[in-house]
Amino acid sequence: MSTRKIFTRPARIAAIAPYLWMLLFFLVPFGFVLKIAFSQTAIAQPPYVPVFDLAAGWESFKSALAALSPENFKLLTSDDIYMLSYARSLVVALSATAILLLIGYPVAYGMSRLPQRWQPVAMMLVIIPFWTSFLIRIYAWINILQHDGLLNKILLSLGIIDKPLVWLSTDAAMYLGIVYSYLPFMILPLYATLSKMDEALLEAAADLGCSRSKAFWLVTFPLSLPGIGAGVLLCFIPIVGEFVIPDLLAGSGNLMIGQTLWLEFFTNKDWPVASAIAVVLLIVLLLPLLVYEKLQRRHLEAQR
Repeated sequence: MSTRKIFTRPARIAAIAPYLWMLLFFLVPFGFVLKIAFSQTAIAQPPYVPVFDLAAGWESFKSALAALSPENFKLLTSDDIYMLSYARSLVVALSATAILLLIGYPVAYGMSRLPQRWQPVAMMLVIIPFWTSFLIRIYAWINILQHDGLLNKILLSLGIIDKPLVWLSTDAAMYLGIVYSYLPFMILPLYATLSKMDEALLEAAADLGCSRSKAFWLVTFPLSLPGIGAGVLLCFIPIVGEFVIPDLLAGSGNLMIGQTLWLEFFTNKDWPVASAIAVVLLIVLLLPLLVYEKLQRRHLEAQR
């Protein structure tokens, strides 16, 4: 065996590993979900037909394929509850992501400008919420926002309000919970990008007559776009499918798509429709990933 083969084998294994990961933990489960989405609801266990019976041979497999139906996807377009759930999820995700960017960018920028010895401390303060269970943190907000909760007690003691306000089961409570939960996911990629920026570029901009604000928009902000893109995707994609926060903090009048999927899967026991919802949701979420990848390629080509 040649020396070249010995040294290239680990590199080949490392290159293949991500594809194996995607195959085992994405494509294979997605294949099962897609198959169920084209199936029909049945009072059985599991509650759908057809079920591929490999032991029955090729004829059974062909008959199962023939029984697959796109009716579940047609149902999504014919019933307003599904379209409204998708639309509400996208609106909430876009609005919450914009709020997260407006809050997270100044925080990340301030962290990157701290003295070197204080930056790990600031990083630790951002990461500390992850040390507590996500569900416990959301339940803590329920105690804070409820009618006799901490927030109303503070406002009453300060004389800002005369009677307790309704905070819980509102869109405001939902946005508060989302922003609180996802803020670290916006700050961390922004900080990673801003902290690597070369200070000599700002000095050069100042030498050329740029003010601090102009240098920020002409130098700092464009260089931080990769961090903005990463933070936006890390927040937007999971918020679209968010279930726990809207279910616990928001009202039941307007459902997000995660709640609708839960109802179809666990309450209505309609696995085919729930699977169709999940497939369409996955396709919707793949679009921003493809756009981000295309922009990244253009950015790398421009740097060359």
